[in-house]
Amino acid sequence: MSGDMRELKIEAARAALGQVTDGMRLGIGTGSTAEEFVRLLAARVAEGLSVIGVPTSERTARLCEELGVPLTTLDETPALDLTIDGADEIGPGLALIKGGGGALLREKIVAAASQRMIVIADKSKMVETLGQFPLPIEVNVFGLRATILAIESVARELGLSGRLAVRQDGEKPFVTDGGHLIVDASFGRIRDPRALANALHAIPGVVEHGLFLDLADTAFIAGDGEVRTVGLSD
Repeated sequence: MSGDMRELKIEAARAALGQVTDGMRLGIGTGSTAEEFVRLLAARVAEGLSVIGVPTSERTARLCEELGVPLTTLDETPALDLTIDGADEIGPGLALIKGGGGALLREKIVAAASQRMIVIADKSKMVETLGQFPLPIEVNVFGLRATILAIESVARELGLSGRLAVRQDGEKPFVTDGGHLIVDASFGRIRDPRALANALHAIPGVVEHGLFLDLADTAFIAGDGEVRTVGLSD
């Protein structure tokens, strides 16, 4: 990551940190931008800020533990005040593609348990139409081939096509924290994300997908020397 790119991520994370108040129950996201938020949050905790966090991945949990951010679980704290997380793409109405880091299932569960979700990103993540970034689809190991065929079928019905690839981790398939696989779907422009989301959810072998709709209400986007606030109507 270039120094300039990292600085953009830090600035977006710093803007989101300004929304965190004492006593908050936080969902803490996964990925390079979310990790910059964790580092800034840890510094505030060291200064006396009292928060409790639910990490969206084992990777985030390890970083929080290393830096001294207090953690809980959704079982212990099932209702959260705020989730702060990154995104792979941000489209109109704050529709998102997430899951590039492989944590989309936990990220979506945590976001749905929160009163608010703030997205932090650099300006390169803003798009007019979702889909340039391959859509991650978390699937059950059992029946993998049948699930892939079902995904291809619903995609054709929606006028979508493109390569479906099981994500790899070196020479082995990538395995999520939940023990599932991820299929990265290179559909290109997704003109009707809601229809695709509903169709994917209807496939039994699909555990979850990376279309995050109606979850985020604010985004802090860093670029061109400033951090821009983007809302649902922007």
